[in-house]
Amino acid sequence: MSKQRKIVLACLLVLIIITSSWGGMFFAFTNRPMFPEKPVALLIQPGMPFSTVADKLYQDGVISDPFMFRLLSRLRGSDNAIQAGEYDFRSPATPGQILDRLVAGDVRRYKLTIPEGFNLAEIGARLEEAEIGSKDDFMTLTSDPVFLQQLKIEADSLEGYLFPETYTYVAGTSLRNLVTSMVDQFRKKLTPELLAGGAEQGLDTHQLVTLASIVQKEAGNNEEMPLIAAVFLNRIERRIPLQADPTVIYGLGDEYDGNITKADLRMPTPYNTYTMVGLPPGPIASPGTEALQAVASPADVKYLYFVARGDGTHSFSKTLKEHNKAVRKYQLKK
Repeated sequence: MSKQRKIVLACLLVLIIITSSWGGMFFAFTNRPMFPEKPVALLIQPGMPFSTVADKLYQDGVISDPFMFRLLSRLRGSDNAIQAGEYDFRSPATPGQILDRLVAGDVRRYKLTIPEGFNLAEIGARLEEAEIGSKDDFMTLTSDPVFLQQLKIEADSLEGYLFPETYTYVAGTSLRNLVTSMVDQFRKKLTPELLAGGAEQGLDTHQLVTLASIVQKEAGNNEEMPLIAAVFLNRIERRIPLQADPTVIYGLGDEYDGNITKADLRMPTPYNTYTMVGLPPGPIASPGTEALQAVASPADVKYLYFVARGDGTHSFSKTLKEHNKAVRKYQLKK
């Protein structure tokens, strides 16, 4: 055998050994799950280089070799396919499983609950508490004429148009996107049947939402909502002031200290339904489905009055005489 041939064979042997060694190392890397010492939250920003992601995963103990991880992604053609977001790593996983999660966008998701009857100020405070955005920015956004026009909301603000629901969102979700989702949910819940029912009561969309918000704040339970809606609709028909305390409170804003006084009931605000006839200019809170349905399909009763019994329910009356008797029984005796 010639000397030159021996050199070639030696080189091939070395190459085979190196290739086998690398192949073994790569096989071991891809098939060995890593056990993070503690839960890891990794935020991948939009446009972040894959090499940076690999380095962060290595530094946090999620993978054992950033170079091997980059090689794996290159072989799979996945290095440009990972999704931005916040990832939670706390369970053993192989590099392939981790890469699958990054490509699928298996990001950490958060939940935010907006209760029925919350107004914009309360929703803004909850969003700020969840660190989604500041309350001030939220209040500015929800009364921005350009934003309202984009959402096709014909009102001065989004009061009443952010549907009370539990929303799922990911890290980095903007106020604008989350608010848009709330309006989209409102539109889904405001069905053609509800709108037709409101029209039968002589109410357009804005009036339907406005009255539903008042019913939402007045009712102690869902079962009484159709009765309370009927009372208000009967009073509107007879041009009797609604005399709804929640509207007075809303009109007082920050001046409300927890107690309604006689002076408050005489305060000339656009939302004082003791001094005006008909509905206030807009909703006072976000009504739920039951309140919207109650206004669209109220109880068939002639009640004009109701008073709280003190146990979460109300006593309903057709005449002022009956109402005064109920007030003496359930309120004045206290």
